[in-house]
Amino acid sequence: MVALDVSPAPSATESPQGTTRMDGRLRLVLVVLLVAQFMLAVDFSILNVALPVIGQGLGFTLGGLQWIATAFALAAAGFTLLFGRVADLVGRRRIFLGGMAVLGAASLAGGLATGPEMLMAARVAQGLATAAVTPAGLSLLTSAFPEGPLRDRALGLNGALMSAGFTTGAVLGGVLTDLLSWRWAFFVNVPVALAVLLVAPAVIKESRPADRPRLDVPGAVTVTGGLLALVYGLTAAGEAGWTDPAVLVALATAAVLLAAFPFVERRSPAPLVPVRVLRRRTVVWGNAAGLVAFATETSLVFLMTLHLQDVLGFSPLAAGLSFGVLGAGTVLGGLLAPRFIGRFSARTALVAGGALQALATLSLTALGDERSTYGLLLAGTFAGGVGNMLAIVGFMVTATSGLPDAEQGMATGIATMTQQVGITLGTPVMSAVVVTAATLPAGIGRAVLVNAAVVIAAVLASALFLRRGETPARQDAVADRA
Repeated sequence: MVALDVSPAPSATESPQGTTRMDGRLRLVLVVLLVAQFMLAVDFSILNVALPVIGQGLGFTLGGLQWIATAFALAAAGFTLLFGRVADLVGRRRIFLGGMAVLGAASLAGGLATGPEMLMAARVAQGLATAAVTPAGLSLLTSAFPEGPLRDRALGLNGALMSAGFTTGAVLGGVLTDLLSWRWAFFVNVPVALAVLLVAPAVIKESRPADRPRLDVPGAVTVTGGLLALVYGLTAAGEAGWTDPAVLVALATAAVLLAAFPFVERRSPAPLVPVRVLRRRTVVWGNAAGLVAFATETSLVFLMTLHLQDVLGFSPLAAGLSFGVLGAGTVLGGLLAPRFIGRFSARTALVAGGALQALATLSLTALGDERSTYGLLLAGTFAGGVGNMLAIVGFMVTATSGLPDAEQGMATGIATMTQQVGITLGTPVMSAVVVTAATLPAGIGRAVLVNAAVVIAAVLASALFLRRGETPARQDAVADRA
């Protein structure tokens, strides 16, 4: 384990009743980290509506447009776990600030791009910056806030703003593209990045390792290569189909590398992820539930976008604005989650949130091809957003609890990797389901049903394999015996 010399975090005080309060400086830390995470979430979806306009302006081919998003996803998902561990070793604040600086510079370059090559380079740099900032920011948050109600509240707000940011990005991208230019979808990041870079050094303390072990290069190469192959295969499948030879080779490569990763880690003197962590039920099943939560909700947005635009005839901007109710649901879920977890447990939040999301998703199978069902869509996505965010916060609390501060970058790196892969995984899978039906409305209905079934499977797995009341020490003992 890496010994960290951690500067004192801003104080959190305990009242006689056991409630936890933040002082003014800790609130400022929370604001800075939440602003950064919100901006990253906006960046995921802000270009979706603008892609056709970008293609016309810079000369992208129709097939090349998808790679604007894919280049970002490859870098963001492939390098997240590596950067999360690097943050543990060289300093989380250092990686956080460096990533924010790269993100601001890449966003400026993307907005000034004069050709496809420059824009693609900017998107790769944005993805790498996201891979660095997200786990570093989350580990700064989890190490600054003690495990318990205070951390649950911080993670709830973080989850709510990240999900709201994803929805805001879709709306903001349409507004900026319609009123100004697609270039402002890049430029909007620059002042936010500058503000974070100016404020963060004064309020966020660094965590520096007293002893810097050698980085696990074989483990880093294995897991990064496996994730790159997985994300490439999943993304290419949405365009070329699941039987395309390049897709099959990529997915097979991913399966081999990711399956080999635990064996590589077992032989490493300083593993990227210790095997005992990979065997913890909270890490394994918490991240499995998180993967489903992100994959199903983001793919549901894709399915409802198809329904609104191609079935009901809504404009892209009107469709984007319709997801404002989903954003409101996720914010409400994020605000309710800490109290729910405090009263019950993170496991119960995963189960209850997933059950609510599944029921809400099932209700959307009743959508027809008339605009009279629009109210059902709004109600279903709102309720599903509440349940999805309850499950996401439950996942984050479960996946990061019981690990020492020295390993929080690793834990949040795994959780962030889960998030990135989930976002990438959902849409191509649901696209493949849609095309199995004779008509688009029938295909959307079939995909919505599959979406709900996957959520139900995750709920059952969480209920069965996440044991109620098991302590971290007990989990480590079980993992060691395994």
